[in-house]
Amino acid sequence: MYAIRVRLGAHALVAGRGRVENGGMMNDAQDRFEMELLEAALEQARKSLSEGGIPIGSAIGSLEHGIIAVGHNEREQSGDTTAHAETVCMRHAGRRRDWHTLTLASTLSPCIMCSGTAILHKVPRVVIGENRTFMGAEDLMKEHGVSLRVVDDPRCVALMEEFIAARPELWDEDIGVVSE
Repeated sequence: MYAIRVRLGAHALVAGRGRVENGGMMNDAQDRFEMELLEAALEQARKSLSEGGIPIGSAIGSLEHGIIAVGHNEREQSGDTTAHAETVCMRHAGRRRDWHTLTLASTLSPCIMCSGTAILHKVPRVVIGENRTFMGAEDLMKEHGVSLRVVDDPRCVALMEEFIAARPELWDEDIGVVSE
C-alpha cells in the first residue's frame, strides 16, 4: 500500500491507499493520468447523485489521447437496467478499434456486467476508486489479464456509504439483491 499524491491544476489530491494488481511498474505520467481519470469519474458520480441517481461514475482514455469519454450510472434516471456507469461511459466512447490501448476508471468496483464489457472490448487496465462498499467481478477481470489498480479513495467510499445508508432499496435493486 502507498499514499498517492498528485497535483491536478491548483489542487493537490491525496487519494488514499492504492495497490496495483496484475501490473508492473507505473511511471509518473501514467499515475497522474489515472488519477485524472478517477477525478473525472468522481465528478460524474456526483452528477448522477445530483440527478437523483446512483453515485457511480466512470471515465476512459489513454495517456496519448487524454480522456475520451465519461459516463455515470443512469439506471434510475433512464429506467435502463444496463445503464451502469462503465457501460454508459463506453457507449459514449463510440465504436473504436483502440480499446486495447485504453484505461477505464470507475469510482466503484465494476459489477459482473461492466467487468464483462471491459473484458469483451479487451480494455487492459481498470482503475477502481473503491471496493469496500461493493466488490465487483475483480477476480474475473484478473483471470482475463486485466490489470487492476484499487485506489481506495476515501471520497469514493464516503459517497457510496452515504448513498447506501440513505437509499438502501435503490442500491439493492441496482446490484440485484432480491427483497423478501
